[in-house]
Amino acid sequence: MAWDTARLATIALTLIGLCMGYATTVMTRLPWWTLFFVAAMWIGVGLKLRWGHPANARYRKMWPWSLLPLSLWGVYVYLADSFGIVDLGAVFFHLQAGMAEHGGAGKMISALLYTLIMIGVLAAVTWLSRHDQRWRLAERFFAILLLASNPLLYGLGQRSASIVTDDGAWLDRRYKPPPTEELREAPNLLILYLESIERTYSNELFEDAYADLNALGERGAVFEGVRQMDNTGWTMAGMIASQCGVPLMPAGLLHDSQFEPLSKVVPGVDCLGDILAEQGYQLSYLGGASTQFAGKGLFYRGHQFNTVKGREDLEPLLEDPEYVNSWGLYDDTLYDITADEIRRLDNEDNGPWGVVSLNLAGHAPNGYPSQSCVEEQGEFDGQDILYSVKCSTWLARNLVERLESEGLLDNTLVVILSDHLTMRVSVWDQLTALDRDNTLIMLSNGIKPQRIRRDATMLDVFPTILDALGFKLERDRAGLGTSLFSNNRTLVEAHGIEVLNERLREETALQHRLWEGISPQRREPDESSQGTSQEQTLETPADVADEVELIH
Repeated sequence: MAWDTARLATIALTLIGLCMGYATTVMTRLPWWTLFFVAAMWIGVGLKLRWGHPANARYRKMWPWSLLPLSLWGVYVYLADSFGIVDLGAVFFHLQAGMAEHGGAGKMISALLYTLIMIGVLAAVTWLSRHDQRWRLAERFFAILLLASNPLLYGLGQRSASIVTDDGAWLDRRYKPPPTEELREAPNLLILYLESIERTYSNELFEDAYADLNALGERGAVFEGVRQMDNTGWTMAGMIASQCGVPLMPAGLLHDSQFEPLSKVVPGVDCLGDILAEQGYQLSYLGGASTQFAGKGLFYRGHQFNTVKGREDLEPLLEDPEYVNSWGLYDDTLYDITADEIRRLDNEDNGPWGVVSLNLAGHAPNGYPSQSCVEEQGEFDGQDILYSVKCSTWLARNLVERLESEGLLDNTLVVILSDHLTMRVSVWDQLTALDRDNTLIMLSNGIKPQRIRRDATMLDVFPTILDALGFKLERDRAGLGTSLFSNNRTLVEAHGIEVLNERLREETALQHRLWEGISPQRREPDESSQGTSQEQTLETPADVADEVELIH
């Protein structure tokens, strides 16, 4: 019996040790083999101290306090391992907007595997606690430590703090409604969102993966320093930031109906589609993935796009119905359909057109390179994200040059940008060691070749596009962004990205604006608090200067 208990204790310690080691490698930049070193140390200490089978063992049936905290840590490690950076806003939004047709079959298998392993860890901790009184005493303190150190709970605490903040309208006061006057000689617009293809890939560490975008950039404006603030780090958030000038604050964080399905996406602000529709543009959105996933269809239809098509609409058009991946259409097929759509709009001649296309090739963790890329680049090993990055950039360049050769871009602003920084991929350690920024390239007859270095975010893309189209912007601003063609400061240049992220966590008024269309009245301070209200609103000299600009 004693021998059986010792063997079970060793198995329990080994499972916990391996999981601790793996979590260590996920949370740090330590190499993968570090997990065995951590596990060996843990098992060695456990065997030395006879954890699970002490000399004076007293069995007691009980349930450890640490089971829930351990489970929450398991959720966090899974999210960090899958995405690299855990964004609670993304979690909330996807729960509300829907995850149908998500295409993540591999993620489902990974989640199932994580769940089974976590059940094993919980069983191991329960067994050790029941067989060793030292574990019964220590695990209560361990539970408190796990709760206090979990970044997931820390993030929830920060978001909950927005409910009781004294000034929850710092960002909303800086919101500038977009222009409404008529645009003369309106050019066409083509926006190519390249999934996860950040400008960081242009670094020499990644060789020629980004070469085709560098070649396109030599003919137009290349923007450097477009960083990623909170709530802009996933596809829908990146598109909304760049088309509406606002971060995507999920609807349910302050509402009773937190997880009810959304019927509209940010209906309270005018976005690029609304502005262009008022100017008579014919607007189309084409995406390789389903429009049902993450509210893409709701967003584009709700903001006046005439044609909104994703996997469910485009897959029946394929000559080979089997030529799809788990997310949807490959890029070469999508771009053929995009070219056909532009030809249709150009032939109809019903006014200027705008086409937005979202590809898939660079999607983490390994990408989905097209067959045409295999023919161009050779075989894909199934792991190398740089292969997929090169595929994505090559096909984007090919599309632009193909349309140019047909004369379809003669009076067209072409915007090529990443939707967000990439999530965990095979070169994650190299990427995260660099100063990362998003891709933003603009091409048109009126834009001379130039490189513009600014401290900016995806919020600034919105007014920059409007400026390039010819709109007159008040103080070069729209939404929370500033045109990067102007000399006016962006919010990042005025305050720093850390301040923006901190203010975002406290913001409530902008959230109400996004989802209700009405900016709620701010709570009037009582007499006892009037002496400190100015300090609460204007905390730095930069804030004071910005408030003066707002008054003007």
